[in-house]
Amino acid sequence: MKPDTTTEFNSDPEIDRLIDEVITSSLTDEQYRKKMQRRKEVQDQRIANAVPEKGLVIVNTGNGKGKTTAALGMVLRSLGHGYKVAIVQFIKGAWEPSEKKVFSMWQDQLEFHAMGEGFTWETQDRDRDLDKAYDAWQKSLEYICNPDFKLVLLDEINIALKMGYLQVEEVLRGLQQKPLDKHVILTGRGAPAALIERADLVTEMTLVKHPFRDQGVKAQAGIEF
Repeated sequence: MKPDTTTEFNSDPEIDRLIDEVITSSLTDEQYRKKMQRRKEVQDQRIANAVPEKGLVIVNTGNGKGKTTAALGMVLRSLGHGYKVAIVQFIKGAWEPSEKKVFSMWQDQLEFHAMGEGFTWETQDRDRDLDKAYDAWQKSLEYICNPDFKLVLLDEINIALKMGYLQVEEVLRGLQQKPLDKHVILTGRGAPAALIERADLVTEMTLVKHPFRDQGVKAQAGIEF
């Protein structure tokens, strides 16, 4: 699939104005065509002025579902391009994640480490949680610094930061060591402000409804795990 070169960017006031005019106005076919022509000119100019490529720090956070799922979509794209990818899971690991089974068909491109032992209420051992988070971070640093890997996913690292198992300053220092063309994704709710400030792309998943909270439905295969 070719990249979508007509993607809307909310940061462009002129594009926003043109869209609002189309939505709220009753335009003739010719007026509509002229508005869309102008919108294309603005977007084409932005694309022409854009930096061709840059390694990104990406944060998926918020209380809503989909943070890891969105990150795994990027993993799949990278694998499709033939890039090498590493996944380090900080909290998950007490169970064998289904994603690991699916991605096993890319053994030559992907390295997958589920290094946690579950959530804090399951482990009930803070010292062991600290040790596991430290080990996961050391493994993460290896991949962050390794130029052979195009993408590194640090799954649920934000939880480790929120719980105080890792210090955000340490993680930021580690991100400074990445090659310029490497992408690093950090997922989990409660991403600290300093990490959000450093990131190039931040998405906050908003919780509107949840089957467990609202209906008492347990986590299900294929949806949560």
